[in-house]
Amino acid sequence: MAVKIRLLRMGKIRNPQYRIVVADSRTKRDGRAIEYVGIYQPKENPSLIQVKSERVQYWLSVGAQPSEAVQRILEKTGDWQQFKGLPAPPPLLVAEPKKSRTEVYEAEAKQAAGVADTKPATPKKSAKAGKPAAAPEAAEAKPAQTKAAEPAEPNREAVAETAEDPAGAGADAS
Repeated sequence: MAVKIRLLRMGKIRNPQYRIVVADSRTKRDGRAIEYVGIYQPKENPSLIQVKSERVQYWLSVGAQPSEAVQRILEKTGDWQQFKGLPAPPPLLVAEPKKSRTEVYEAEAKQAAGVADTKPATPKKSAKAGKPAAAPEAAEAKPAQTKAAEPAEPNREAVAETAEDPAGAGADAS
């Protein structure tokens, strides 16, 4: 039996997606396959290529012949060079991982609200710990400047400093 490694077409009319299959050479293009050894999606950017390398190496070693298109794909993944004993090709382009929608939404919401990230606040605390005498002067000057800029809205930092509740917002300022 002559065995070929070839592409099995799937997908829609203008969105081809292929499976890399091992099949008898006498079967139809989209007919029955012996084994599925990978996928190839050319419409994605960059193209998605996933190959089960061990299985491809096995089928090549027992005499399966790749089609021209599959041979080009195997050259890009390095499986063909590994089979022939040639040096490996340069690595493929890989798509960057997608950010989750919730992370993107939260980041945009913070940016729209004007809320600063909590990461810049930690270096300020370490600076206050190093200079305890300069911290009250900076704290007094800062609310005075912000009050002059926005007299209609109270500043959160100024409200927190003037709070009399020791367990409230001003507890971490001491």
